[in-house]
Amino acid sequence: MNNYGRFENQKAIITGGTSGIGLAIARRLRAEGATVAVFDFAPRAFAALGAEFGAGHRFLSVDVTDEPGVNAAVAGVVDRWGGVDVLVNSAGITGVSARKTHEITFEDFQRVIRVNLFGSFLTSKAVLPGMVARGYGRILHIASIAGKDGNAGMVSYSSSKAAVIGMTKSQGKEYAESGVTINALAPAVIQTPLVDAMPAEQVKANTDKIPMKRCGTLDEIAAMACFIVSPETSFTTGFTFDLSGGRAVY
Repeated sequence: MNNYGRFENQKAIITGGTSGIGLAIARRLRAEGATVAVFDFAPRAFAALGAEFGAGHRFLSVDVTDEPGVNAAVAGVVDRWGGVDVLVNSAGITGVSARKTHEITFEDFQRVIRVNLFGSFLTSKAVLPGMVARGYGRILHIASIAGKDGNAGMVSYSSSKAAVIGMTKSQGKEYAESGVTINALAPAVIQTPLVDAMPAEQVKANTDKIPMKRCGTLDEIAAMACFIVSPETSFTTGFTFDLSGGRAVY
């Protein structure tokens, strides 16, 4: 990994940033010069990550489904730093899976929608006025191949990620003249500790759908995410980038 300094003097918020995809993106942003604030619901991880990232970075316990809490956290970051340049929405849950629609409770469906869709809506809503006022901003919503293709047995997750993609299209057009770009990234299965713990046959069932016949890596998704939220990506908005090893080509 090269440190290009693309994010020198930039301030970034990453939700769900204490593990997996969110943490990989936070580390890459920091390595390229950004000061990061991680919003997560896992405060037990904060001490170790704070020591790793060093002074100046922030780790805040935030429930992304709670509008007053999100607004207060964003306001606190803005007051401390003077503004936010980048928002990456990586917080997400899968909910109950390997079940058909009639076997899913409405409560579980709502819970997944709240975290995956409402969380991305609330955080973007909170940072947008400041970004628009400053004439610059980058927002990235982490979607999923499930939002494009739909995964059987994952109706809650697939529906939530399809909604995130739809939201991205609308937001991108709404702010296209403001200097703020809003895009999404739709990965297929990524090699995380969660995937490492899955049965081999389940992993194979997922990778068999991918023409490259493998999982994506955390380094690959972090590299793509950081390209999308960099100053270099200035003429693309409302778009959902592919990171699926060829599974989705649209």
